[in-house]
Amino acid sequence: MTFRVLVADDHEHAREGIRELLMLDSQFDLVGEAHNGIEAIEMTDRLDPDLILMDINMPLMNGLEATKRIKARHPSVKIIMITVSDDIADLFEALKKGAQGYLLKNLEPSVWLGYLKEVALDETPMSRELAVKLLHEFTQRERQSSKVTPLSEREQEVLEWVAMGHTNREIAENLYISENTVKNHLKNIMQKLHLENRVQLTSYAYEQGWIHKSKEKE
Repeated sequence: MTFRVLVADDHEHAREGIRELLMLDSQFDLVGEAHNGIEAIEMTDRLDPDLILMDINMPLMNGLEATKRIKARHPSVKIIMITVSDDIADLFEALKKGAQGYLLKNLEPSVWLGYLKEVALDETPMSRELAVKLLHEFTQRERQSSKVTPLSEREQEVLEWVAMGHTNREIAENLYISENTVKNHLKNIMQKLHLENRVQLTSYAYEQGWIHKSKEKE
């Protein structure tokens, strides 16, 4: 059985190394090399690979976004992220977007080839180390999203209006309070959340799930 492989990496040296590695095993047929995420999508459509080796950090479109788009159009293709870092956040995002695995560029060739075959044949078990990392990340995110807001009901209302892009005057008019009262609420909110400005407030509110992005400015 031969596996058609597409490599997506913006570094020529990295692509050359992977090319030489794949030549060591006749089961792998390198059908294309992409320099960025956009090329990876186009070449996947055209070449129909079985396996894609996707770098995370690339120009024009990174590997995470390319993975998401490719899996939406070609759900059966196997994608393995390749990187120099084992950052758990990158790993978590890659798997969420549909990647089947994750390889560090500094691993031994034998490890690479063995892992690629397992992924291609759907035989790759999740390692205990990876499972522990993912469980830890998931638990941390669940704790963050389920945090009870330290804000009062009125402060929560003010924060919602801020997140929707309203000025202090508009907030005051809608909540039937004075503009100075709005300013005092904002001061208290930022002190409680240890934030410094409205942009940080809005971003933090969305991240914590306190505000729904579907809300529109009224």
